[in-house]
Amino acid sequence: MQAYIDWLSRQTGKRYRLLSEAEWEYAARAGTSTKYSFGNSEGGLCVYGNGADQSTNFNWRNKSCNDGYGNRTAPAGSFKANRFGLHDMHGNVWEWVDDCNNENYDGAPTNGGVWSSGDCSRRVLRGGSWYSKPGYMRSAARYGGHFTGGRINFVGFRVARSFF
Repeated sequence: MQAYIDWLSRQTGKRYRLLSEAEWEYAARAGTSTKYSFGNSEGGLCVYGNGADQSTNFNWRNKSCNDGYGNRTAPAGSFKANRFGLHDMHGNVWEWVDDCNNENYDGAPTNGGVWSSGDCSRRVLRGGSWYSKPGYMRSAARYGGHFTGGRINFVGFRVARSFF
């Protein structure tokens, strides 16, 4: 992942990086204070995100949706963008942020920066995935403790461009 970010930065002449956990949640909420960027109803996930739905056999699936992607990721931008114009903030793949793993968000930096203390061999994931039940696709949902090595088909990352 870092190799890709470094490559992208070299190719474009711009500096790219992973988002901090605070930046990710700000982007996901898109100016709202509701469970999801579109409100509190899980029904909106059918339009805004790729999560476990009718097409899966998971007990935790959202039975009101069938997005046609089943047990796999959807192409980026397949679902409606939030108010900030960002796609796939709810579901599709859990997104790796740059913060080190901490049990909860109490004590996190108040300036929106990366939390660089804690268990840095594990990182925080945000947003839920195609494998997730609706509760894990909330703007505030976080999954901690993902190892920094290896691959898994429901984890990805989103880059941000630094302006400074």
